[in-house]
Amino acid sequence: MKEKFKHFFNNNERPKILVVGDLILDEYIWGGVNRISPEAPVPILETRSENLALGGAANVANNLVGLGCEVHLCGAIGQDEKGDKLLQTIHDRSIQTEGIFRFVHRPTTSKMRIIAHNQQILRIDKEDNRPITEETEKKLIQYINQIIPGMDGVICSDYHKGILTEKIIKTIMRRAQKSKKSVIVDPKSADFSLYKGASVITPNEREVASSVPIKIKDKEDLSRAAEYLLNLTRAQAILITRGKDGMVLYQNKEKLISIPTVAKEVFDVTGAGDTVISVFSMAVFVGFNYYEAAWLSNMAASVVVGKVGTAVVTLEEINEFLHEEMLRTSHTVLELEELKTIISMAKSTDKKVVFTNGCFDIIHGGHIEFLQKAKALGDILIVGLNTDQSVKKLKGENRPINNEKERANILSSLKYIDYITLFDETTPEKLIREIRPDILVKGNDYKIDEVVGREIVEGYGARVELIPIVEGHSTTQTLEKILEKHKAS
Repeated sequence: MKEKFKHFFNNNERPKILVVGDLILDEYIWGGVNRISPEAPVPILETRSENLALGGAANVANNLVGLGCEVHLCGAIGQDEKGDKLLQTIHDRSIQTEGIFRFVHRPTTSKMRIIAHNQQILRIDKEDNRPITEETEKKLIQYINQIIPGMDGVICSDYHKGILTEKIIKTIMRRAQKSKKSVIVDPKSADFSLYKGASVITPNEREVASSVPIKIKDKEDLSRAAEYLLNLTRAQAILITRGKDGMVLYQNKEKLISIPTVAKEVFDVTGAGDTVISVFSMAVFVGFNYYEAAWLSNMAASVVVGKVGTAVVTLEEINEFLHEEMLRTSHTVLELEELKTIISMAKSTDKKVVFTNGCFDIIHGGHIEFLQKAKALGDILIVGLNTDQSVKKLKGENRPINNEKERANILSSLKYIDYITLFDETTPEKLIREIRPDILVKGNDYKIDEVVGREIVEGYGARVELIPIVEGHSTTQTLEKILEKHKAS
């Protein structure tokens, strides 16, 4: 995964992506409101500037170009002035336009947003949702069949404006399957059976609720809804965006994975879904698994909602945000998957990861000195902490003295430790295989060939370090001293 992150941020790989969907012209009028009209109780906007932006599937394409992808856009626009403006704006972003055709009987879809003091106060939509003509549909299908074999992946961006007809969707799925290409769909139809054959579907929670015969009240209901939709579409995964609650990823027969939002400030959620599917898709197309891709797209969405208007996010902005997130989540207890992602990010910037483990039932001076020396060996120190169940297996029914939550809280307050993760097994072998630290650390009360995990780390070129322990300090000795003093009193 380290190399995947390096490729992603150094832009060594430029996937070719086909985006098919509804093309929208976003128009913005910016200004300020200082008075109310005497003609009617409405605010008067004093216009300061105007600009055009790409919306709908065109915004997905724009996000992908910002990430360094080669993008081919497929859709249709009207034979009108707005269509001319939209096509020119697409050209200006270096997006390939051979797959864009002109409507004869429909205008270009546009959304005009009026913004005062960085707050949207009005939106004016112009659209015609009549079905596209058979002639337009044939042109789109011909282009799709021709181009998919040369792409690394396909995105369907459905804004329910008529481009993604049943025939076009079936063409995409058949051609992609034949060419062994992934298709990722951002849906709008309540009938998810239309998207049968997609690799991943990325609806928001409201769209999920309107498409399943399940009343969603909690995460268990959401999990059942996700499973229902996966069975319906035969997709490999569904990524559900939940606004301020982040997103959840569900893969066939697996536990629902929650990814909380980490946005610092939310100014405008316009286009956030486009950013999610763009970053998620690019990551999948360059080799990330679905969880890693979802984690990255969540970070990207956190960046873009801090901007006003239809905006895109760059690799540099995601990279900067991720480094800030590494600092923000330090000194906390992380689930293994989240920890693995953090570690991969750290290793992609050549940081050295040190790992140790233990019960840490009663923290004493020996622990502090040991952890200080362990941290000095590298850049990031990770502590694997035995759960209560694990400690009982190792130490007996009367242990631990402090439960896992208390022990984790104490460890997280120590400045030498960067991250903590819990494990149920009696040995950390499984954890070491997953984390793959650069240095595995134990006390020198062990012999080198007694260290659990030594063969694992040496097998991939890492090493074991034995740190001198402070004589007279151990949890057992501390407990014995406490009991002796208690008896004496």
